[in-house]
Amino acid sequence: MWNMDWKPYDGEERGLAPPPREIDRRAPYKRIATEEAWNIPEILAAQVRLLERAGAPDDPSLRMAGMFSKLNDLQDQLMDLGERRLARMDALGIDKQLLLLTSPGVQVLDPDEGTALARLANDRLAEACGRHPNRYAGLTVFQPQDVKGAVAEIERGMQTLKLNGAVLNSHFRGRYLDELEFWPIIEALEANDAALYIHPTIPPRAWSQPYEFRGFGGALAGFPHEVWMHTMGLILSGAFDRFPKFRLVIGHMGEALPLLLYRFDWMQSNADGKAGLRGGAPAVKLRHKISHYFKNNIWITTSGQGWEPSIKFCMDVLGPERVIYAMDYPYQQSADEVAAYDAFDMSPEHKKMLMQTNAEHVFRLKR
Repeated sequence: MWNMDWKPYDGEERGLAPPPREIDRRAPYKRIATEEAWNIPEILAAQVRLLERAGAPDDPSLRMAGMFSKLNDLQDQLMDLGERRLARMDALGIDKQLLLLTSPGVQVLDPDEGTALARLANDRLAEACGRHPNRYAGLTVFQPQDVKGAVAEIERGMQTLKLNGAVLNSHFRGRYLDELEFWPIIEALEANDAALYIHPTIPPRAWSQPYEFRGFGGALAGFPHEVWMHTMGLILSGAFDRFPKFRLVIGHMGEALPLLLYRFDWMQSNADGKAGLRGGAPAVKLRHKISHYFKNNIWITTSGQGWEPSIKFCMDVLGPERVIYAMDYPYQQSADEVAAYDAFDMSPEHKKMLMQTNAEHVFRLKR
């Protein structure tokens, strides 16, 4: 069901992609790319071992990891935090990458192994950021199925390793953070001033089959809809009312959610205040309309969506302070897209916010 001929987007099939331009090497802003993937060999090896084990979990995200493991050039780019990545950043005009452990991460693993490998990954990430503090920042990874371990690792990542937030590759064997048993993780994120970036994975087994059947399991539909589930679940669970300083970041132009805010507000009563949801939980009544949380607790990035109309729409609807540049390296990388941002018809103030200062604020990059 997966395309084994993966290659990074290079602009050959243009469609709506921008025309060739030169990158502005004297741009009056830094380009901080905020959804840039990386990995360590130990996590990939653990995923493959689990996938090949008798009685392995029937987890589409784990199968996705097995598919990615066979793409050698992709893995080379993900594993490298040295000269090759830095040279590619220079060629693309990227001043700094915010590094996110690639999907599906540690959460497809058994809890104890996932927690141990999260610690190892965070140590490696902190080392890389220490070697290149002007080029890299990074987000703490954690194993959400081990709630106590996740809380401890978020605190260690933020307080000891001095990382810049946290990343979760969305569902973990079909579970989501809107379920109350995982709320200590949200509490820890808020307490440690850590923005959480939810990155997509293929939908869980219970509802992935129609997507995979049609080739839609990844970026065409499965990825955005899966993050849609996580984000809306958090909102309608009342998580942002309980933790009002909790900051959430989602990529790919907010997975198209900003386009539907009017309708979400109109139809909010379908889930708001309804008893018996989430396995029989008491009714939760939100304090605000759904759009309120997008304008107060949620930021979106532009990863894989270097398209001026959609970016300007989201800046208009959410506010220019809520949209952040990202590339999606190495999965999508294009010099033409970078140059297109330079040519966007927007004020210098808003362009600098988009490319630099919003990221600095949300991820505490000047801390």
